[in-house]
Amino acid sequence: MDIIIRDNYEEMSTYAAEIIAGYIKYKPDCVLGLATGGTPIGTYKELIRMHHEGLDFSQVITFNLDEYLGVGMELERPYHSDQSYARFMHEELFKHINIKKENIHLPDGQTEDPKKFCIWYEAEIKRVGGIDLQILGLGGDGHWGFNEPGSSLGSRTRVQALTEQTLDDNYEAFYKNANIERSKMPHFAITMGIGTILEAKNILMVVNGSKKANILAKCLEGPITSQVTSSAIQLHSGEITVVIDEAAASKLTHSGRYKHIEKLKHQFGL
Repeated sequence: MDIIIRDNYEEMSTYAAEIIAGYIKYKPDCVLGLATGGTPIGTYKELIRMHHEGLDFSQVITFNLDEYLGVGMELERPYHSDQSYARFMHEELFKHINIKKENIHLPDGQTEDPKKFCIWYEAEIKRVGGIDLQILGLGGDGHWGFNEPGSSLGSRTRVQALTEQTLDDNYEAFYKNANIERSKMPHFAITMGIGTILEAKNILMVVNGSKKANILAKCLEGPITSQVTSSAIQLHSGEITVVIDEAAASKLTHSGRYKHIEKLKHQFGL
């Protein structure tokens, strides 16, 4: 696991985008797992800038982590108040790059049969050969996607009830500014499972800010537990890169070691 610490959000976002761009250049038809939330926005903005300078997304295939149950996927209509993650991805990334619509895979929050859809989503990931690089953020209680505390570390794509903390966090991030009452928020979501995420060949996790410092330390340096579902990152056998800013790194016990290792690898071209 490579833990990369940068001075600020802008520097970490640029570094993360360079990693993603590297995968696309090496394998133009690579399969990316994408995350929503505030942290990846800077990374997506940098990818958009790279696209304007020639980075080609025309063969890239994407799968998103999650979506609220009961909201829409109609990306072509004007901005609407359902605050769907599909809309987020359209506004923050997809409409700015040359990705093909048929290569975008999003959990369908309006499906009439969620269980059947989840089975299909898993099968579709396998059909394209699996996810080459899974991009992840970190929830306030340590979750990935909507894998709330207590989720099985072997869980698959499924419907998940949302905790009070997740509802609070997402209300502040997505619903409050849209003047939507908290009680009107969706209380369920479709999410990739932890087992699904761990099957990605490689993982890139981005985390910023002092509010995430304590939970990040539990994720990376604490015990592996279903109460902090992202701690499952310690089980992954592929290439793992965690890109964080100094504020998020402030509670890590071994931050000095991580910086030393990065310096050595850079020195010896590893």
